[in-house]
Amino acid sequence: MLKTFDIVLIGVMTAMATVTYTIKHRAELKLEEVHRLESEIKLEKDTIELLKADWALVVQPNRLERLVNNYSSELKLQPTLSTAIVQPSELPMLRSQVPPETVADAKDAATPDKTTKAGSAKPHSSASAASKSGDTTDAEIRKAIADVAAAPAPRPVAKAPSLLKRKKQEVDNIATGSVDE
Repeated sequence: MLKTFDIVLIGVMTAMATVTYTIKHRAELKLEEVHRLESEIKLEKDTIELLKADWALVVQPNRLERLVNNYSSELKLQPTLSTAIVQPSELPMLRSQVPPETVADAKDAATPDKTTKAGSAKPHSSASAASKSGDTTDAEIRKAIADVAAAPAPRPVAKAPSLLKRKKQEVDNIATGSVDE
């Protein structure tokens, strides 16, 4: 005659055996996955080594010189000037990086933004000063590029129709030379 305690112990033992088997099975599946990932990593490393060796063959100076000589008439290559190289910090900001323009009220929206005028005038003045003196050194060019990069990009502002007509008239006067100073 089995006592209830013995039946409970048999049930616990069966449950523990089932849990142990499940854990063992999951561990074996994870071990297979680890082996698969290790083989993929090894394949990727071998591919990287193969690509590095291929790159070393492709960029050999003798090979490049031979290619340049063979295709010089078609490519029309010229040496790069030191002034043609621009650092990433000297490039202008992307439109996504420009801070959004805030308009407080309708009166501010009708008047042009003073910071935009000042920001756009600054690069032109330094560039024109460098061109007037005739001495455009590398440092001045880099400074002009940095000024342009630092200036915020002009944003279109909604203007009243009468203001648009007045601005158009000013532009026409400037074009015809009939501006009163």
